[in-house]
Parts: sequence; structure tokens; C-alpha cells
Amino acid sequence: MSRDYELPREYLHNGDVMEFEFEQNEKDFIVDEIPHAKYKGSGNFLILHVKKVEMTTWDMIAVFAKLLNIPAEKIGYAGLKDKHATTTQYISVEAKFEKALKSFKHKQIKIIGRQRHSHSIRMGDLAGNRFHIKLYGVDNIEAGRIEKLSRKSAKQGLPNYFGYQRFGRDGDSIEQAKEMIGGDLHIEDAKLKKFLISIYQSVFFNDWLKERVLLSREKNDGKYMLLDGDIYQTPDGKFFTPKKAPIKDFEDAKVLPTGLLCGRGVFRARDEAREIEEKYDDEFLYEKGLRRPAIVFPKDIESKYDKNFNIYSIAFTLPKGSYATVFLENISNRNFKAKKIKKIKEKNKK
Repeated sequence: MSRDYELPREYLHNGDVMEFEFEQNEKDFIVDEIPHAKYKGSGNFLILHVKKVEMTTWDMIAVFAKLLNIPAEKIGYAGLKDKHATTTQYISVEAKFEKALKSFKHKQIKIIGRQRHSHSIRMGDLAGNRFHIKLYGVDNIEAGRIEKLSRKSAKQGLPNYFGYQRFGRDGDSIEQAKEMIGGDLHIEDAKLKKFLISIYQSVFFNDWLKERVLLSREKNDGKYMLLDGDIYQTPDGKFFTPKKAPIKDFEDAKVLPTGLLCGRGVFRARDEAREIEEKYDDEFLYEKGLRRPAIVFPKDIESKYDKNFNIYSIAFTLPKGSYATVFLENISNRNFKAKKIKKIKEKNKK
């Protein structure tokens, strides 16, 4: 099955567009990883709490792998963090390397904490991420609107789109994925192949979520509309399809409606929900399928407005796998693109 180019992301409110700017750099875009559980303080693995600046997670891991003379695969991590930012995250190595790391120094990496644990960190071993971002060119009226819309998303939920970062510049990754799935492009590299399949799944998910958002705006006053046959996720990661939509539990963020990342071995929606979902499904895809929350609830929102310089500083927490730029798109009611963010950065350097 083929799909057209990624559809624009739409949001539950449809207010005026805000033209504030933000830049992903080490001072204005800060991300702190939140572990999913406390580390024990004893065990055969060393947990390092590291801060990196303007560096990918992979490049940071490569530095430690070279220092310790081990394969990068021996270093555990929970998730990938932005390159153009200051980020903190946790990685794990065997405890026998503790002495070798005592004198570690690097101009872009700093070890800010260390403790023992019983096992290595695995992909996904995080609860979420805390973001601190500065928005520029915000006037007094817009500051009030940002405050109102961010609080509204915390109460009613935020569409959990994959952000522009997922798809590469100008949709080049999307086109490659479509060609590979369609049999017009042969990819030897296993990692690249898996990445392109995830792109393919993400396009379907975003297109599906857009239709559900537009339906919610049309028929449910801008609140996400639950349908018969929807599949929900509990806080402990279990999925279920109730006989009746759990509206109260959803409003209290106790359960989350989910969307399909198409593939094999995954639950499909039923009834009314399936009628929409099947338009964005590829049941012949050999990759393992998943389900992803359609709506997430930002937490612990804090903000500060500097009216002398029109700078709005905002901090918020999102669950793992959610994008800060999607939170900002929801507020500004416009889509961001990688090229636009890059142009802003180049302009500010002049």
C-alpha cells in the first residue's frame, strides 16, 4: 500500500497562528531525562548521569566506547537525545570501569553523577523528559495565549504526533521508505532498513491521528473524541478494548487511547474506530507492529515572561517518545520544519 507525502499535523484547537521563534541550541533548548525507576546504589553496573552539549547520543557513546576500549553495544542507554541542545541522560557500563572513568574529561561531555545498579540500562528505561525552551518574539498578548494553551493541553491532552525530526529534511526519508516498501529500492544495511520501516509506520500514524483530530474538532468541540472499538493503554503498558468508552478515566489521564503503528502481531481497533484505522494500515508489512498513545498529557508546566526582551521561557514534562516541538506546534498552530529551524540558527549567528 502506498501513501502520499506526510500530511500536515493538525491540532485540537484552531486558533490564530503565532509566529514566535525558537532555536535548538545549547542555551535555549535543554532536555533532562527522567528515569523510570530509582537506581539501587549497588550492583555490577555503573550508572553515569551525563550532560552533553551540541552532540548526538551516538557520538557521546562513541567517546566512552573508545575510552574504555569496548564496543558501543556494551554501553546501555534509555533513549536518544537531541544534538542541538544541552541534554542530560543516563548511560550504563560495567562497574569494573569505575576507576577508568574517575579522571574523565571532555569539552562537550560532563559526568554529573554516578551510582551502582543491578543491571544495564535498556532502551525505553525512562519515564519521560523535562524540557526548558526559550521562545523569542513574544508580545504581551501572545504570552497570555501561550499560557492559556499550554494549560489547556495539560488538561485536555496533546496529539502525540511524530515531530518533523522523525522524517528527515524535505521528506527525503519518507520517499526512501516508500520506495523500499514498494520494492523499488533495495537496502542492504539492516539498521537503515529498520529505520526506514519506522518512518513508514510513523507516516501512517500521523495521517491517522490527523483524521481523528479533525473529527474531534468537527464533532466534539475540540476535545479528543473517543470511538467505539478504540484500544487503550494503562499506565503499566497493558492494552484493552472496553465495551464502553472510558471517558472519565481518559479525562483523568488514567488511560490513553492509542493509534496503530502497522505491522505484524499487533492488536487492531474494532468497530467504528477500525473504520478509520484501516485506511492507515498495511497488514502485509513484515515488521513488528506496535501501538502508540494518540494523546498525551504534558505535566508540571512552568513559565516566565520577560516583556523587556519579548522572551517567553517555558518548561514542561512529556512522556517518553513525545516531541517538545509538537507541544510548541500545538501552541503556535503551525507546523515546523527542520530547514526553517536551521535558517533561524544561521540568521542568529550573523
